[in-house]
Amino acid sequence: MPDWPAPQAVRALATTRQFGDLKDEASRRKMRAALPADPCWLRQVHGTGVIDASRYAGPVEADASFTRRRGVVCAVTAADCLPVLLADERAEAVGIAHAGWRGLSAGVIEAAVAAMGVPATRLLAWLGPAIGPAAYEVGDEVRNAFLKADAGAAEAFAAGRPGHWRLDLVAVARQRLAALGVTRVSGGGYCTATDAARFFSYRRDKASERMAAAVWLAE
Repeated sequence: MPDWPAPQAVRALATTRQFGDLKDEASRRKMRAALPADPCWLRQVHGTGVIDASRYAGPVEADASFTRRRGVVCAVTAADCLPVLLADERAEAVGIAHAGWRGLSAGVIEAAVAAMGVPATRLLAWLGPAIGPAAYEVGDEVRNAFLKADAGAAEAFAAGRPGHWRLDLVAVARQRLAALGVTRVSGGGYCTATDAARFFSYRRDKASERMAAAVWLAE
């Protein structure tokens, strides 16, 4: 359960590998039992698309969603990418983003915050389990993509072997949120790749299993 100072009406959860593969229908049915409604599942493409989850019943192509309606569940799946949960301090809206390096560098967090229509200073964020910098090696092209948008992103990269870097997705997410005015940020302490007992990891296992994170407004 996310440890963040969200209002009581905001509910959220993130699954571990013990819960099962959330690409599997049996695991999704089990997750549904803990939720007020079927989640608005997304067809995630590592982009910046955002949808209003209250308007869709089935999977839709996007990497973020939000809602202002109570009982509507926003959800993403991930195995190394970063789930970013967002909540309005007045419990008027919630949102969620699937932030891999492509979406993060392209602005999926910024798109989700803009779509929610809530002043950023009213938002709280929780960063879910994701691959940590000790395990996440990327090439020059990834670093260049981030630096093209923000030279300050260099602080999130540590030099490794020639032409490669260790990327801290959580650090970049915190930078992006702070730039928007979202300063109350929790989470970010779980590494999917190094904690094999608790989490699936595509980078570690080269497998397709996925975990999920969800957020909603209670009735």
